[in-house]
Amino acid sequence: MMVFTNCQAQQVDNLLIKELKDKIADKTYPKIDAIVVKQGDEIIVEEYFNGFRKDTPHDTRSSFKSITSILAGIAIDKKLMSVDDKIGRFFPELKNEAKRNISIQNLLEMRSGLNCEEFYDIGPECEDKMSETDDWIAYCLGVDLIRTPGVNWSYNSNEPMLVGEIIARASGMTVVEFARQNLFEPLGIKDYKWTLSPKGQAQTAGSFYMKPADMLKIIELVKKKGHWQGKQVVSADWIEKSTNCHIPIDFSFVRYSKMPEAKYESARYGFFWYKEKLTYKDIKTEVLFASGNGGQYIMYLPDYNLTAVFTGSNYGNWRGKLPFEILLKYIIPAVEKGKDK
Repeated sequence: MMVFTNCQAQQVDNLLIKELKDKIADKTYPKIDAIVVKQGDEIIVEEYFNGFRKDTPHDTRSSFKSITSILAGIAIDKKLMSVDDKIGRFFPELKNEAKRNISIQNLLEMRSGLNCEEFYDIGPECEDKMSETDDWIAYCLGVDLIRTPGVNWSYNSNEPMLVGEIIARASGMTVVEFARQNLFEPLGIKDYKWTLSPKGQAQTAGSFYMKPADMLKIIELVKKKGHWQGKQVVSADWIEKSTNCHIPIDFSFVRYSKMPEAKYESARYGFFWYKEKLTYKDIKTEVLFASGNGGQYIMYLPDYNLTAVFTGSNYGNWRGKLPFEILLKYIIPAVEKGKDK
């Protein structure tokens, strides 16, 4: 591992990048749709595949949950709500007292105690059932509470949906408009598409389409601790708190990329963000990332001053984790070898 300063623009070993492109072309790494990597202020890799182009919005899937985390931080910065607030404050229609006492932090950490599980294939999987209804928020609120909030991590789309609705109710505008005014417009993100329920409720857990270059702006904002072109879009305090990632989840993304020589340990969860330590040959580092089904990743590697975006179409299978192998076998070594030239 080597640590690069923010002002350094490193050379890249282009032979390694060419080898990577060849492996994507020959389907060794199938259904990788885009790779965009930035080091410091310089784009060092930008490649599109399988008919996708620079201007093609891609489904972000669950990586959008991390954007919902940023939106929550902005609402908290504006003192519209706090992580300690109980959800009963925002949902007067919710009559179950135990559910009313779930906190916003419980939602952000996916430890609400509501009976949804979409990570380990043990169910119940709630997102598909939710999408079959007209009122997605009513469905989310109706899910049974099966454990004490704050106890166990249980990955699901229910909780970011509720966070999105809380932002809407706290701000007095739709979450679509809140996001436009407070995040997308300041970052110059204009070309995107929301998925909406029949009642017009925005999907804040995924199924949001945006360009990889705009996904990169999101992780650059995180890297810059919420600061963007002279404006503090979200507080540095929120970036630090939401990306602390202290909850072990008993799952390694590196392991599921099937790298036999990579050492792996559990990833950790924060407020809709992940962190995982990466250990492979001489590489020992850590990555902060957003993750979406199919291979959608928004990544920051502080030790290398790298931000990266991957999009893909490996939905519902282990190949969605291949970007971790690509990162460890090609992107990081290309930067290190370029440095040695």
